[in-house]
Amino acid sequence: MEHPHRAGGPAEGERSPVAEIIAIGSELLTPQRLDTNSLFLTSQLNALGVAVTAKHVVGDDRARLASAIQTAVERSEYVFLSGGLGPTEDDVTREAAAAALGRTLEFSAAQEQILIQRFAQIRRPMAENNRRQVYLVAGAEALPNPHGTAPGQVCRTVRGALFLLPGPPREFKAMVADQVVPRLRAELPPRVIRVRSFRVTGMGESQLDALIAPVYSKYQNPSTTVLSSLGDLWVNLYAQCDTEAEAEALLREVGDPIAELLGDRVYSTCADDTLELVVGRLLRERKATVATAESCTGGLVAARLTEYAGSSDFFVASFVTYSDAQKQSLLGVPREMIAQHTAVSEPVAKAMCVAAQQKTGATYALSTTGYAGPEGGTEENPVGTVFIGLATPSAAHVTKLIYGMDRARIRTLAVQTALDLLRRELLAL
Repeated sequence: MEHPHRAGGPAEGERSPVAEIIAIGSELLTPQRLDTNSLFLTSQLNALGVAVTAKHVVGDDRARLASAIQTAVERSEYVFLSGGLGPTEDDVTREAAAAALGRTLEFSAAQEQILIQRFAQIRRPMAENNRRQVYLVAGAEALPNPHGTAPGQVCRTVRGALFLLPGPPREFKAMVADQVVPRLRAELPPRVIRVRSFRVTGMGESQLDALIAPVYSKYQNPSTTVLSSLGDLWVNLYAQCDTEAEAEALLREVGDPIAELLGDRVYSTCADDTLELVVGRLLRERKATVATAESCTGGLVAARLTEYAGSSDFFVASFVTYSDAQKQSLLGVPREMIAQHTAVSEPVAKAMCVAAQQKTGATYALSTTGYAGPEGGTEENPVGTVFIGLATPSAAHVTKLIYGMDRARIRTLAVQTALDLLRRELLAL
């Protein structure tokens, strides 16, 4: 979930141009398809100093799309439409754009000849409905599309411009790079956007925001965005300035106090890093290895540690001992220990990680045992209780946590905590 936090915007006459992106296609509203074009376009626009303030996904509905376009062009300098330029009846972008701007569609003989030549080159007959693709919004400039049959279009608006771009990523990315970016670069004043990121774990979103809001809320520029997923937080500072030096100075002014407040809960300042990638990097740098012994997490810690290529440099083995019997036979956890303390206990978690370390010769070993629910638990250790063991070259430690009642949440947070405990141990060296 994304939560943009702003202390208010600059005056209308002073602000930089902004953009909106509308991805078009009913298939993008299903779980099977993702809009990746907008991510690429956003990176290109940010490099030009244009901030993307809104992204929308609209199905193949002409009236809804026309309404979305009309609203976007009234409030943003640049509006980008992705998709819906094909030859079929459900490709409604041209008609919707014309309706939104109060214009007509005009047949382009020049674009028809380009299309005919395109089909001749690929030695395919051109269906009659392909001629729908040569209609341009009145006053629009056609954008060449050497990778497909639908030309792009750019229409000047009262505030700026409306771009109609093809949906297939291969066509879309080439048109953005070859047609859109050069046009914008020629008309925009020099402006840069720089980003400073903090990847954070070990705290909740509300706790994080309460901690850092007194710093970032004083500023309109840079703006601050907090992204949240279970057990993982991402703080982004966006600075817009005329020069890179000014942007970097602003990021230091706001970012340095935030970094001090967050401390070692920041596991990376690289936006693309994940916790498992950072842990793997630390293990590799220290020429250390790790093994896991898992019960309630069922191998999820091992899966995270082996997510990236090259994990064989540091990952040795995993024991998934879900039953008490396998804890005894594979790890040698004493039957008497389980009978006295139960399998979900500090002594068992410690015995599991120590055994994994000894049996594999790994430098470190992680263990997890707990009640992931929805059934089980005791009065002392209810559902949501997880014991995480960490065996190091000098000692073994166990951390007890209670995560609540949701099974998926319990397992995800247990894995995240286990990785973070190992990260902190490695940093302490």
